[in-house]
Amino acid sequence: MKNQSNVQLLIRKIALISYDVVAVFMASALGLLSRFDFQINNIDSKYLLAVKEYFIINVVITILIFLLLRLYNSLWQYASVSELENIIIACLLAAASQIVGMYIRDCRVPVSYHFIYYICLTVLVIGSRFVYRFLRNVIGGKQKQKVARHRVMVVGAGDAGNVLVREMMSSGFLQKKICCLIDDDPMKIGSYFRGIEIVGNRQDIPEMAKKYDIDEIIVAMPSVSAQERGEILRICQNTGCELKTLPGMYQLVNGEISVSRLRNVEIEDLLGRESIKIDLTSIMDYVRGKVVMVTGGGGSIGSELCRQIAGHGPQTLIIVDIYENNAYEIQQELKRKYPALDLVVLIASVRNTHRMETIFETYHPQIVYHAAAHKHVPLMEVSPNEAIKNNVFGTLKTAKAAVKYGTKRFVLISTDKAVNPTNIMGASKRICEMIIQMMNSQSDTEFVAVRFGNVLGSNGSVIPLFKKQIEEGGPVTVTHPDIIRYFMTIPEAVSLVLQAGVLAQGGEIFVLDMGEPVKILDLAKNLIRLSGYHPFEDIDIKFTGLRPGEKLYEELLMAEEGMKETANKLIHIGKPIEFDEEQFKRQLDELMIVANSDSEDIREKVREIVPTYVVRHE
Repeated sequence: MKNQSNVQLLIRKIALISYDVVAVFMASALGLLSRFDFQINNIDSKYLLAVKEYFIINVVITILIFLLLRLYNSLWQYASVSELENIIIACLLAAASQIVGMYIRDCRVPVSYHFIYYICLTVLVIGSRFVYRFLRNVIGGKQKQKVARHRVMVVGAGDAGNVLVREMMSSGFLQKKICCLIDDDPMKIGSYFRGIEIVGNRQDIPEMAKKYDIDEIIVAMPSVSAQERGEILRICQNTGCELKTLPGMYQLVNGEISVSRLRNVEIEDLLGRESIKIDLTSIMDYVRGKVVMVTGGGGSIGSELCRQIAGHGPQTLIIVDIYENNAYEIQQELKRKYPALDLVVLIASVRNTHRMETIFETYHPQIVYHAAAHKHVPLMEVSPNEAIKNNVFGTLKTAKAAVKYGTKRFVLISTDKAVNPTNIMGASKRICEMIIQMMNSQSDTEFVAVRFGNVLGSNGSVIPLFKKQIEEGGPVTVTHPDIIRYFMTIPEAVSLVLQAGVLAQGGEIFVLDMGEPVKILDLAKNLIRLSGYHPFEDIDIKFTGLRPGEKLYEELLMAEEGMKETANKLIHIGKPIEFDEEQFKRQLDELMIVANSDSEDIREKVREIVPTYVVRHE
């Protein structure tokens, strides 16, 4: 295949060189004919002899100049202004060299001949290259129209839109036809952009999508804010068209705007807030050369933590998980990506005191990220004792082992459900936060908790459930039409956890500012539209009622905690609530007895420790 391409390239070069030889001859002839009004009989024989005598030298020098300026290396189907400039310069140099050469060889011709020769040579060479492009585009355009399946609307007639439209129009393999453009600049509306009309602003998208029978909408506005992009995408959703977008502004800065950079609109594009920005340098310096352990390292959050940490040069990364399939998957992924990483993967339960102490004694982790937990609210409502055994006492045993074997920093993964909890999972996490606070005050290990809301795409989260329901034809189930939640992406959650490890001084609860909460009903509608369907028409939405322990809204902080800012304006610190630690220890002892006996009194015992816990069974 490569040899075939080389042969084709050689044939093309030979063809162009042959044409240029003819072009030199034609330019020479036209130079004399034009000078003498196209009357051959009027041309003095000495001028004909001079041109003929210098012709071979002229051809050789011209071809050499063209070779030096790479006129035979350009892809002329993509010829642009830069190629045009090269041709003009090359022809000017060729004409100048002819003047000098003919003077040296005493081949006298009229002075005006040289000027006419230059003009004719330039026109002939430009014509050969750009006529090729013109014919290719015309023929290719007709072919594309025959096979075009997608009628496309591009939103954004700025720099990114310009590059995108140009590539789409010049790419013969794309089975798409750009029918119209949208831009919010009123000065642009009604004008043409590469021959395509700018037909309106964002409010006109639904109307124009119908008018032009649009199949696909591409949003090429990487520089607008996440909130503004979310608004535009929500307007586009109502058209029922397939949606694609460019990732971000850095693509434009780096010159990476292209059709290959387009991606389908994801549900996180519609959250309407900027992504959390984290100083990766500080994180890298913090974990580099350290022994780091992640419990629950095979889960959604835990595995992403492992990916980020693995890329920042730890001395050893220890993954602890009870579920062997998840542990195996992240182990194999990290082995492929980081073959030099000292990776230890252990199957263990955080509930097993001896096992956890053995791990800490063997590896002496300096930093621990504790992500191991039972997190599914409805399941834990049915098995409350298991929630307490795993979440509360798994955390306590892991924390004690960390203190015993000299861990420098311990980061607990908590949840907004720990605030004024209405379910056993949230209450168990609130007790975990209290354990962290107590252990921090009684040891040299720095304990910190990180609290955030729902994570898009994590195991058991609402998005994978909705997607599965849509694939099965519906209905999509929502517990209540007014239920709202705070959302973040997995990378954002992990970034917060890592940043907390850097910022921690001990005893803090770090909280992410996640913007405005999102209605789950709106999330379901958006996902149905993104899948190409109409809510309540193609895919039905059914309301199933609040589940035991579920509330309409989540809170990120208890009122008495207050908040203070960190260097990252989107990460806040909640002031820990004071409590009697000795009494708390006694309550934990009593709670362990109740949990291990699988007593039905577990909720009452939890309420004694967490007074804000209210049992709800709607």
